[in-house]
Amino acid sequence: MWLIIAISSAISFGLAGWWMKVSQMRGGSTRVLLFGLYASGTLGFGVHSALEGTLTMLADSNVWIAGFIIGAGSAWGNALFMKALHYGPASLTSPLTNMNVILVIALATWWYKEPLSASEAVGITLLLLAVIFIAHKRKEPLTITEKRWFVLVGLAIILFALRNGGLKVTDELGLPSAPILFIAYALSLSWFLLPVKYVEKRSSKLTGLWFGLIAGLFSYGGLQLYAVALSTGQANLAAPIFATNSLVVAIGAIAVYKEKLTFMQWTAFGCTLLGLIIIRV
Repeated sequence: MWLIIAISSAISFGLAGWWMKVSQMRGGSTRVLLFGLYASGTLGFGVHSALEGTLTMLADSNVWIAGFIIGAGSAWGNALFMKALHYGPASLTSPLTNMNVILVIALATWWYKEPLSASEAVGITLLLLAVIFIAHKRKEPLTITEKRWFVLVGLAIILFALRNGGLKVTDELGLPSAPILFIAYALSLSWFLLPVKYVEKRSSKLTGLWFGLIAGLFSYGGLQLYAVALSTGQANLAAPIFATNSLVVAIGAIAVYKEKLTFMQWTAFGCTLLGLIIIRV
């Protein structure tokens, strides 16, 4: 059952990325998009927490500390990732930042002593290869001339690991995920409430807000399912499965925008399917 939940978390979180891409293709404002995403995501986690009766945990200082750390990992990780794209190719930036999953696997395997068989290790390797291959772009140069790119990518890896691995730590501490993610998204939302100097068109803002609100609901669903997968299964297996969420965006690009994938990207799909089969067996 946990495997289905883990796959569902990747699909849902991937759909959040897909709606972000749609907004980009339609000229939506990135800042307003993220504002909308964190707004609806905050609402989702708040309602979820209220329904399961864990909203009272907001009185616990440990929940606030965890929420702040995970929120920083989410908001600042995304901010540094977007900044890194200005100085280096997406073909390197995207798969490298997704390698934060290796830190989560290491945490679960060596610190929390989760079992890992040889076949599961092979499956994880295939999933990690899929994450690397899916971002490959044939015409994009892979040379890095700006040194700050390395710093930005390194910090983004650590911050994303705080988000993805932090949920494993809080689960081991017996803290509920919904109020923690509610705080994390609320703090991220406050970041995008800060005024900015540049002026954007009203149509761009409306497009970004609309698709951001939709993306936030899928983001909420994806992270909440990921938290459930961590609590009911193994983090060293759930984390790499969750990391394949970018394949959903690729599928949407093929179906809607008729984008053609490279051989490496088709290989990514093959690695994902084979990896999941091996883990299931």
